[in-house]
Amino acid sequence: MHKASRGRVHAEPADPLRGPFELDRHRIVECTAFRRLEHKTQVFAPSYHDHFRTRLTHTLEAAQIARCLATLLKANEALAEAITLAHDLGHPPFGHAGEAALNECLAAHGSFNHNAHTLRVVEYLEHPYPAFRGLNLTYETLDGLRHHATRYDSPLSPRERDDATKAGASSGEGLPPPLPRGDSGGSVPGEGGSVEAQISSLADRIAYNCHDLEDAIGAGFLDLPELTAVSLWRWAWRQSVSGDTDVRIHTVRRPVLDAIVNRILQDAVENSRPLLSSRPRRVVLSPQADRELCELEQFLLERVYRRPEIARADEQGREMIRSLFDSYRKDPSRLPERFRARVGEQGLDRVICDYIAGMTDRFCAQEHGRLVGS
Repeated sequence: MHKASRGRVHAEPADPLRGPFELDRHRIVECTAFRRLEHKTQVFAPSYHDHFRTRLTHTLEAAQIARCLATLLKANEALAEAITLAHDLGHPPFGHAGEAALNECLAAHGSFNHNAHTLRVVEYLEHPYPAFRGLNLTYETLDGLRHHATRYDSPLSPRERDDATKAGASSGEGLPPPLPRGDSGGSVPGEGGSVEAQISSLADRIAYNCHDLEDAIGAGFLDLPELTAVSLWRWAWRQSVSGDTDVRIHTVRRPVLDAIVNRILQDAVENSRPLLSSRPRRVVLSPQADRELCELEQFLLERVYRRPEIARADEQGREMIRSLFDSYRKDPSRLPERFRARVGEQGLDRVICDYIAGMTDRFCAQEHGRLVGS
């Protein structure tokens, strides 16, 4: 994708200071949904520690990885960055547990998926401009959001998806594979999307794997002997720590994680460049790199996402959302007027979902305390 754009749903004059994708980035960063990401859980609830990632810091880390990879592949950096900055705007409070709870609440009236809801946010729910609803992003950024895909883009949490996959396997059924596969055996995030959309999906995957690992180390969930079971960690440790066996993990974890990020990026560049001169253009990893990332993801699933501390926090968030949803359903007058006004056109359940999905963890807890009780 070069600098030109096919335009926007609502025609606008060109911005005198910004290109089309820089203008998208400006609108995304300035919207209220983006600011609310600061107080939405990534994996560890904010009560654990101020240093753990939130949905906002995850987004920023993914965006800088996307821009780096786009530069290396000579793709459009601004477009890849804009897609990545917007990719989690539809995430509800309490991370994937909150997503699973809203999907349960909407079982009789559709479903909830944070990727689909991101498009609803940028095309409808955000309303900062009098001339139109939504942010009126370029067709290219919207297309990138439609094609965004990673292993955990599912209404189920990572832990639940793994449980369902195992249960399906034992019954002869099962869920589809978490990511589509290319002929090379490497991952093809967002298959069918633009190069920049694929870059965004891969950047998201790299970011959450590495920062979830760092946060788990910071939480004291993992020690060095456990980490040596992970191929990527072993390789990066050898690259970053030269023979000193007495070093503390907290003093070197950042160089080790940087080495992991760089290895995956280099692999993506080497394996994608030959595929960018023909159609379909694809951003891929080598089979080995994909296996190593899958191994890390399985390690995080078993050693971090399944931990009782995380499971308890997830269940508390889910129960809070379920009971709050029921409270609004029983008495819609508790919804703000601007949401009540849309019930006749869009249905009560979808409107409640819009309202709860936009909440931060903190506001959701406050509303639950006010309407349901602690």
